[in-house]
Amino acid sequence: MSENIFEKNLQQFAEFQTNMTNSVMKIFEQFDLQKSITEMTTYQDKLTKGIKILMDMKPEDAASDLLEKEEVLRIGKMRLFHYKPIVTGKKVVKTPLLITYALVNRQYMMDIQPDRSVIKSFLEGGLDVYVIDWGYPTGEDMYMSMDDYINWYMDDCVNFIRKEKKVDKVNLLGVCQGGTFSTIYSALNPDKIKNLVTMVVPIDFSGNDALLFRWSKFMNIDSLVDAYGVVPGDIMNFAYLILKPLELTMNKYISMVDKMDDPEFMKNFMRMEKWVFDSPDQAGETLRQFIKDMYQGNKLIKNELVLGGKQVNLKNITMPLLCACAEYDHLVPLSASRPLLDAVGSTDTQFISFKTGHIGMYVSSQSQKTIAPQIVEWLSSRS
Repeated sequence: MSENIFEKNLQQFAEFQTNMTNSVMKIFEQFDLQKSITEMTTYQDKLTKGIKILMDMKPEDAASDLLEKEEVLRIGKMRLFHYKPIVTGKKVVKTPLLITYALVNRQYMMDIQPDRSVIKSFLEGGLDVYVIDWGYPTGEDMYMSMDDYINWYMDDCVNFIRKEKKVDKVNLLGVCQGGTFSTIYSALNPDKIKNLVTMVVPIDFSGNDALLFRWSKFMNIDSLVDAYGVVPGDIMNFAYLILKPLELTMNKYISMVDKMDDPEFMKNFMRMEKWVFDSPDQAGETLRQFIKDMYQGNKLIKNELVLGGKQVNLKNITMPLLCACAEYDHLVPLSASRPLLDAVGSTDTQFISFKTGHIGMYVSSQSQKTIAPQIVEWLSSRS
């Protein structure tokens, strides 16, 4: 009986060996050696050309923020810039537009490259554009608060523009965290704002549709701020990168090789890389307040936020409101932005969304063809 079992096992092993041999043979039959050599040669050629392009590239070749502008106001590290109009024959909108960007990144994302510049589209549409550059906080700014940024910096910029242009009100466009600041400012100063535009702006922090919202709810922000005072931008940047680790830290570099022999692609790639890693340090007290009052306390949408001794009531926002969102936004989901429309006191509200991501709102072809023109049309009809 044991001999039968041995013979059976031997037969099964022989069948297994035959099947394995056949499988390997099929793999080799399907293997195209010439094709593989060609692909390897093409890859090596692209890599060699790409490295040469990078070595020959000068800083100005991949520069951003190229539109002509003038510094018109400086307070501390904050600077206010006014863009030179672009003459296109279109009627210039009388009410000037002030753009407020987030603290965690640089505002030149909106003028990232010559053929993909949201600000350029605004200027070509007849808007009179100003933008706030928050600058780079240092140790002396560790006690700067949201009150300082909103009731001091922003208010001085708005008042300067009102005086300079001889208008009672300005249009205000806020981006991401800068949009949260703009919403707060509009609620505190409705008499100074003609129209409010929010782009990918978090307002209701109660949800968990984005990983950043989940993390922030349990973040020990006190330990972080107490340890650093001014939180290094590299720490903030690393936190954003690991929200999508494969896509943002590996895949983009692997995919880059396919187009590495294209000089224009490499210039644009380096522009984006520069912006990604150009992360200002964060004033500790502002970061502490934003995490605690927004992500953890959700005070803004509940009208419980107090700034400069005044309650921020969203019902005070009675000016026209345009809320623009990205449907594939991994940082600010639609559920965090849309509630603003029901929370304000305005009767003229509009919600628009686009099939793009957070950054795609400014650098995608859609941003130039669709998003910016819609904002221009909306503001022009109300200014």
